[in-house]
Amino acid sequence: IDFDTRQYAADKKISIEMAARELRYAWFEIVRKQFNADAIAVAHHKDDSVETVLMNLIRGTGISGLSGISPQNGKVIRPMLCVSRVEIENYLVERQIPFRTDSTNLEDIYTRNHIRLNVLPMLQKINPSVNETIFRTAENLAEAEKIYKKAVHADIEVVLKNNRIDIEALKLSASPLSVLFEILSPLGFHPAVIDDVKAGLDASPGKQFFSPTHRLIKDRTCFLIDKIKKTESDDPIYFIDAVSQEISTPVNLAIKLTGVPKLIDKKSRMLYADVAKLQFPLKLRKWQAGDRFIPFGMKGKKKLSDFFTDQKFNLKEKEETWLLLSGEEVVWVVGHRADNRFKITPATERVLQIELKTMK
Repeated sequence: IDFDTRQYAADKKISIEMAARELRYAWFEIVRKQFNADAIAVAHHKDDSVETVLMNLIRGTGISGLSGISPQNGKVIRPMLCVSRVEIENYLVERQIPFRTDSTNLEDIYTRNHIRLNVLPMLQKINPSVNETIFRTAENLAEAEKIYKKAVHADIEVVLKNNRIDIEALKLSASPLSVLFEILSPLGFHPAVIDDVKAGLDASPGKQFFSPTHRLIKDRTCFLIDKIKKTESDDPIYFIDAVSQEISTPVNLAIKLTGVPKLIDKKSRMLYADVAKLQFPLKLRKWQAGDRFIPFGMKGKKKLSDFFTDQKFNLKEKEETWLLLSGEEVVWVVGHRADNRFKITPATERVLQIELKTMK
């Protein structure tokens, strides 16, 4: 089997051990499908589970990390978890069955090997049965984890809705930190960051917390969970000419030129602008600091930032706001408010009608 483990680890920014594990199990799954097998049986034994508990304890973990290796994970089963390495080797020797030992198992350059070769022998001097003790403790914790998860997940159903963590509901839960850990840990948030989130329940809106893939934004009554978008360049500018019907942009707009309509849809998702006042092509871009417009029905200019504050926009809503411009003047804060300068008047003959369908 030819794997470029080092390159895979570098690309994924994970350890060599983790990279080898991911590649190995991905290959196992390919073989399982080729043979239409029901499961993949791997040879993890009791000592492996003990080492895993210690590794997780040293690195920092929740209760699940102290429960040892699971007997089953999806299509992967581990039928030998109930026996130790010594018991397996004795069985093979007694029956004169040849076996091999991976030479890298004797090198203590890896964390697991260091625990096996150095840490566990020291612990065995204190308690000769330490492996069995740790294994039994992990089994007990695995049972306790079932109770813990049932309770915490009941709280999560109340606290987490539509990628929003309700702060007041979180405070009323039996263990806010446990609820946060179970929500945020799978998203890559470090335990220390989760502690900071717990400490920031009453922080000012706008505070952000980051994992490699997600960010948490403090709003007035909740935390917003937002996946970090990978962008290759700055936010682009899109151009709309007078005859566009459909344009490929992150904003799904339905555009048409028409006469003055008899009925006006006053919903904010609709724009009606006097064509004679527009300079084509129009521009569509994200809002920027310093942008100003004259909100429909008003006379004076207003900063977009002040408009957002008045409308109680959270940080994510601000970042996702698009502007439609004629030249350098705002025609429409898309989906929110039109500019008064481009409104229909009794002198209007042609109207640009734009409907916001969805944000892509």
